[in-house]
Amino acid sequence: MAEAFDPKTLAFYAAEASVYVKARPEECACHLSAFLDLLPLGGSILELGCGGGIDAAYMIERGFVVDPTDGVPAMTVEAEVRLGRPVRLMRFDELEAHAAYDAVVANASLLHVPRECLPDILTRIWRALKPAGWHLASYKTGGDEGYDELGRYYNRPSAALAEAFYRGAGDWAVYDVEESFEPGYVGKPSAWLKINARKAG
Repeated sequence: MAEAFDPKTLAFYAAEASVYVKARPEECACHLSAFLDLLPLGGSILELGCGGGIDAAYMIERGFVVDPTDGVPAMTVEAEVRLGRPVRLMRFDELEAHAAYDAVVANASLLHVPRECLPDILTRIWRALKPAGWHLASYKTGGDEGYDELGRYYNRPSAALAEAFYRGAGDWAVYDVEESFEPGYVGKPSAWLKINARKAG
């Protein structure tokens, strides 16, 4: 089986961690607030690819019990500085939890998983959710999978392919997708998919 991560992409974030987190130091994901409104107050949230901890800080402020994780040691250090607490070093393929979380949040992180490995990662996320738990993710879309000008890999699923991957990963009672056009880290607008899904239960 192929590795469920791209070494070049991890190397980019390791080298650029401090610069990356300063690019948008106070700007949490625009769709996060509405997603949190779906969750039980004080619920448990696993964050995959927490980066500098901006979204984690907001979720904690909202009263949730957050388990922030990242696959890059330098990123966990940046997040720990922001949050004032330990941040777990974990790649997506190391997720082994079962029915442990009310939500799994993966803003602009699963988009770096090699496309052939994404179904396995989504199955791991489905397993980690409690019955009726929610999942939020965002992906760049449009065009073929491949690398950007900074050397980062993107799987770029179409809406149809993303839905096929999700449907194959487990039983979802709700699956909603929203398409948008937004700027990314390098400032150039890109097409995005935002996915909200609720595990059956």
